[in-house]
Amino acid sequence: MKSYLVNLKCSYCGAEYSAEELQTTCKACGKVLLAQYDLESAKKDINKDVILRRPQNMWKWFEIMPVRNPENVVTLGEGCTPLLPALRLGKPWGAQKLFIKEEGLNPTGSFKARGMGAAVSKAKELGVKAIGAPSAGNAASALSAYGARAGMDIYVFMPQDVPDMMRKEGMMYGANVYLVKGLINDCGKIVRTLSPERGWFDVSTLKEPYRQEGKKTMGLELAEQFNWELPDAIIYPTGGGTGIVGMWKAFDELEKMGWIGSKRPKMISVQSEGCAPIVKAYNEGKRHADLFANADTIAAGLRVPIAIGDYIMLDAIRASGGKAISVTDDEIRVAMREVSKAEGVFASPEGAATYAAYKHMMDDGFLKPEESVVLFSCGSLFKNAELIPLGGEPIVDPNDPDLASRVK
Repeated sequence: MKSYLVNLKCSYCGAEYSAEELQTTCKACGKVLLAQYDLESAKKDINKDVILRRPQNMWKWFEIMPVRNPENVVTLGEGCTPLLPALRLGKPWGAQKLFIKEEGLNPTGSFKARGMGAAVSKAKELGVKAIGAPSAGNAASALSAYGARAGMDIYVFMPQDVPDMMRKEGMMYGANVYLVKGLINDCGKIVRTLSPERGWFDVSTLKEPYRQEGKKTMGLELAEQFNWELPDAIIYPTGGGTGIVGMWKAFDELEKMGWIGSKRPKMISVQSEGCAPIVKAYNEGKRHADLFANADTIAAGLRVPIAIGDYIMLDAIRASGGKAISVTDDEIRVAMREVSKAEGVFASPEGAATYAAYKHMMDDGFLKPEESVVLFSCGSLFKNAELIPLGGEPIVDPNDPDLASRVK
């Protein structure tokens, strides 16, 4: 297999950089760098049948992934998550084409495995021995796991009120875990300050070019799972927004390869009312989002008060005819239970937020019952055990002696 990676290009000013050296953001304007591929050559080397016959993980897309030597791939089997019909959740509106993309089945229980798998693999190829990163929780878990598998030294910085499981995961994987009084942007400042003097490579969200390459595989998979069409709408929980950036890029690459047409899903960004910088910027007609003051939400992954890739997300949302919408924490709590009870998907608060938003958009007519809609369940609720409500005592039927004896 051969990667057709060519170089890196700034998403803002167009400056180009070598992919054979470690890169962070654009040296000219400080914006996000995106990997570029020779797609004309790639489409001659692979076809849909080849992709379908390969092992079912995200590296089956190797030709349009950034690692040149397959021996440098660091994998735990990430990707190729199921697309589940959600007929019970759609039933109140007569919706027959509602789906859940169940990302909680990835290694470390979230879609962060995709981005960190790609970032760590490319970092290994370029000789990195130590990595630093800020995280709201799940990214730290994933980075710690992939760093352990790669034999790297990992340093993660998280808010001190991060979900306990995610802190413990990092420690179990052998990472150096630091808790910070503040939010993820405060953690990011520490990583940016210390990385040069400590020799860490900083893999903060969209501040290196390859996490979005892992996340783009979600878009590649959706095209495959919808038989090389795309759904009418994608509802995506948005913190740093790497997934929207990556999927939008994936659709462009697939079209250039001739595998899909020009149709795009409505890209719908969901945030919590307690931290909604993208929603605020969307509503105000801005291309860049201001720092969201006093960010506070039960969904740790949505508590990202500022994002470097804001302009890419907002451009994609508007170009697709999508929207940015916020929901309350109470609505998220209700949706967590509804998704679990109706579909057997143990969705994290971030993933459940997509269903809370879906209900609003069905009620106000933004989405239609006949449209195909994908909810991204981005992680497992097992990672947020502190949010699981008590369900009362188990049922014991005294009139069924066999059952009663088993309970005893």
